[in-house]
Amino acid sequence: MVDRNLLREFSVEDSELDAVMAASFPDFAGDESEFYESEAQTYGLNDILTGTIVRVDNEEVVVDIGFKSEGVVQRDEWDEFDAPPEVGQKIEVLLEEFEDSIGLIVLSKRKADRVREWEKIIATHNEGDVVKGQVIRKIKGGLLINIGVNVFLPASQVDIRRPNDIAEYIGQEIECMILKIDEARRNIVVSRRRLIEEEREKMKKTLLSNLEIGQLRKGTVKNIADFGAFVDLGGIDGLLHITDMSWGRISHPTEMVKIDDEVEVMVLNIDYDKEKIALGLKQKSASPWANIGTKYPVGNRISGEVVNVLSYGAFVKLEDGIEGLVHISEMSWTRRVNHPSELVAIGDKVDVMVLGINEDKQEISLGMKQTQPNPWDEVTAKYPPGTMVKGTVRNLTNYGAFVELQEGVDGLLHISDMSWTRKVSHANEILKKGDPIECQILTVDEDRRRIALGLKQLGEDPWETRIPEKYAPGKTVTGKVTKITNFGVFVQLEDDLEGLLHVSELADHKVDHPENMVQVGQDLEVRILRVDTGERKIGLSRKTESTKESEGAATESTAEGSSSASPSAPKAREELKGGTGTGAGPLFSLGGGEEAPAEEPTEQPTEQPTEQPTEQPTEEPTEQPTEEPTEEPTEK
Repeated sequence: MVDRNLLREFSVEDSELDAVMAASFPDFAGDESEFYESEAQTYGLNDILTGTIVRVDNEEVVVDIGFKSEGVVQRDEWDEFDAPPEVGQKIEVLLEEFEDSIGLIVLSKRKADRVREWEKIIATHNEGDVVKGQVIRKIKGGLLINIGVNVFLPASQVDIRRPNDIAEYIGQEIECMILKIDEARRNIVVSRRRLIEEEREKMKKTLLSNLEIGQLRKGTVKNIADFGAFVDLGGIDGLLHITDMSWGRISHPTEMVKIDDEVEVMVLNIDYDKEKIALGLKQKSASPWANIGTKYPVGNRISGEVVNVLSYGAFVKLEDGIEGLVHISEMSWTRRVNHPSELVAIGDKVDVMVLGINEDKQEISLGMKQTQPNPWDEVTAKYPPGTMVKGTVRNLTNYGAFVELQEGVDGLLHISDMSWTRKVSHANEILKKGDPIECQILTVDEDRRRIALGLKQLGEDPWETRIPEKYAPGKTVTGKVTKITNFGVFVQLEDDLEGLLHVSELADHKVDHPENMVQVGQDLEVRILRVDTGERKIGLSRKTESTKESEGAATESTAEGSSSASPSAPKAREELKGGTGTGAGPLFSLGGGEEAPAEEPTEQPTEQPTEQPTEQPTEEPTEQPTEEPTEEPTEK
């Protein structure tokens, strides 16, 4: 027998060995395979043979399998848990190669053991059986588990919810269910998840039959979302919503619980059809809202901490679980607050006053400005009617201008109080935002917190003296046409003063279309017909005096005969009244039975407001809301 190891030690080449063998055995043809042909007929590759250990060294174990030469098994095929090989010990080996590169028979004890284990597993287990094994290592797509043979556990089958890192199972002994056995490939796929699901299904039915609302149950946190945590009660998961974790404010469930935490929760609701369970943590303790009215009576002044700032207000924590809303309108008496962040920030300590409590909705209305003196308490004494004040134009609208008299105190200068003579359609015709202005206090409504201002009151009313004297009836003046309407022509007599030349007074003859007689911008010579100081109007005429006299005579004769006339007879032309004063007679009348328009267009108001508006229009800016929103936001 040739000692191959000895040959390797002395670096004997195969060619040299073949030459020596040929000289010693003339019948040897030089082909080693032919030398073993007679014996090889009874052996096949991958056959499992029984051999005897004849020598053991650090790297190899020589085994006699009854062949012409011994076979070699690598020493590392004996695990540290196996008994060490000993000379004379019988073992099973798998024939891998009849000879390797140096002519040795290659054997494998490990592969032989695997084949025997595989045969054992196949013989004793079927798909659906539960097996126990140790997790060896992590491989692509899952874990490798030894149940006698190595089997594959996919990552999706490790647990009901896939773990973040399946490597944490390495070294653990776990139970699995056999999903598939592939004998051809000698492959077995197992599932731990399937086994857990079946066990949980049995536990779920038992648990649901024993659960009751109000029970305290222990469970394990299995998953956490933004809206809450899922707690395993032992067969079924319940939802612990974030709003049921604490009476106080929390921004995320992780502030209260962590995954794998064991918690005691209260059963709040059970949906047997959908198998859903609502759990609570805060319900284990009494609600801080109990007897809230006693703890925080309306009108009480307290301190708190700002915990949230939104566009409509700030939430202030009075104690754990008790928060109140300071609406933006309740933050300052004087300052116009566009956003609460202008005054407060999260974490600020503030003094507030309790304004109202809604125990059913668990809401508290708070005020910050109520802890400070109200400047409107002194407005009446500081700004009596008739007082001359200075301010700044803060805002302009189509009905007037808001003038800031002091911080937080505004007055309304209505367009009707801007000029005695000028017809103002919008405040921007006279004022600009930011302009300094001097006004007179007209009225003060302390309850509504409104002040009426006047600008025209700073000067004398020209309708009382100057205009009646300057424009006496019968006087001829020159003016410029400013506007033409279907009922007449407006003529500018001086700055901010116009008179109406009615269509019936435009010419001696009847005029159907005033635009055919005059043009805008044209200078006209007109006669003052009437000055009405009460309605602040001036009537004009272009008719000749002879025409006026003849019309007057005709009117008198018609009036004398009217007593005998039928009630349905057409009305005669009435006298066109002139002169000054506030008589009730019409300023104009139309011939031919036509009546003057009941009211004149907006360009020439028929009636001057008799008093200042008692309240501001509904379009009042929202700098100071009158009431809180009808619906409170869901977020606190």
